[in-house]
Amino acid sequence: MLDEQVNDSRAGDALRGAEEYLVVRRQTTALCEPLALEDYGPQSMPEASPAKWHLAHTTWFFERFVLQRYAPEYRCFHPQFEQLFNSYYESVGPQQPRHARGLLSRPTVAEVYRYRHYVDEHMQRLLGRDSSPSARALIEVGLHHEQQHQELLLTDIKHLLFANPLQPAYRPELLSRGQAHPHTDSGSLGWRRYAGSQHEVGADSDAGFCFDNETPRHRCYTGPCALADRAVSCGEFLDFIRDGGYRQAGLWLSDGWQQVQAQRWQRPLYWSEDLDAEFTLAGLGPLDAQAPVCHVSYYEADAYARWAGARLPTEQEWERAAASEPIRGNFVDDGPLHPRAAADQSSAGGLRQIYGDVWEWTGSAYLPYPGYRPWPGALGEYNGKFMANQFVLRGGSCVTPRAHLRRTYRNFFYPASRWQFTGIRLAQDG
Repeated sequence: MLDEQVNDSRAGDALRGAEEYLVVRRQTTALCEPLALEDYGPQSMPEASPAKWHLAHTTWFFERFVLQRYAPEYRCFHPQFEQLFNSYYESVGPQQPRHARGLLSRPTVAEVYRYRHYVDEHMQRLLGRDSSPSARALIEVGLHHEQQHQELLLTDIKHLLFANPLQPAYRPELLSRGQAHPHTDSGSLGWRRYAGSQHEVGADSDAGFCFDNETPRHRCYTGPCALADRAVSCGEFLDFIRDGGYRQAGLWLSDGWQQVQAQRWQRPLYWSEDLDAEFTLAGLGPLDAQAPVCHVSYYEADAYARWAGARLPTEQEWERAAASEPIRGNFVDDGPLHPRAAADQSSAGGLRQIYGDVWEWTGSAYLPYPGYRPWPGALGEYNGKFMANQFVLRGGSCVTPRAHLRRTYRNFFYPASRWQFTGIRLAQDG
């Protein structure tokens, strides 16, 4: 009887694992449904990747790290895919140069979908039997990796469509859906104050999935500070622009001012020249002054904070403040694919928009935590080797899958990056 119960439990675990795998994989292909065939291949800039490449690379991850190790009967779909769809794993082998991913007219989109189906079939067989704990751990990494690429898929598609002179919409019906919900008045910026204290930050690796860069959990001291109760709005950033923010060198870090001059920045990415409209995944629409400003670089966020007489929060300050807030907000699951105005202060309580809407720049460099150890093997390249010259962002965005996010999640980008849904939350000392 005990053996039967154990076998039933394992069968149930296998079924749940197979279902969870398919849910995430289907979410990726669902995000591609609005695309025309011609949208899958182009690459609008070196930092972005074609939709076809995202579909193939996330599949390559399961083929390379799971099936080739745990399914002895598995035969690779195509021997050259090992190189074409390897992103940056030097220990695995050579890669197609990142800036040249858009040159891959072959394999075709149809063949990439066949590749996904082929790998999914083999993964279902593996998940249908008693796979080892190490295999399941790798599969969990692969699913979170795929959710990261779901977000990148949308941000890269947005940049691609914006680069087209026609500026076509990814999902035009989202604009009318947004107009059906009147913009709320997010109210004046409020502050929530925190006393200086010692507290813990980082993830407990025994408490559920986390990436290696979120560990180890450790104690730190955070001085007295205040965080704004919501993200900076488009209307507030308009005041910065109209006050000559992009023309005042004294507001900018030296590297940021060089970017302003070299790139001729005058407004956030996707804003119209007259500052009345904004390109979204629903196409060009009116700028919502109440919604959070997004697609701003670290340099712009830092300059705005100086202009406002404030600063950006450290990631330790952010995580301490977010610890008491439930993980809820405007995520990709909700559908608008664009930041929304903050809820009315009277009904919010605590920090608003701390999760979802926009990734919030912190003033913290992306560095290892004390005692950090990368994952063993090739997956050790996932996070650790990027811990230089980048800044941490927290909280997720309107195109982040809700199930992918944690309070301890550390996103990171170079300070000049603008194409992600990145925004601003202010902080003050004392």
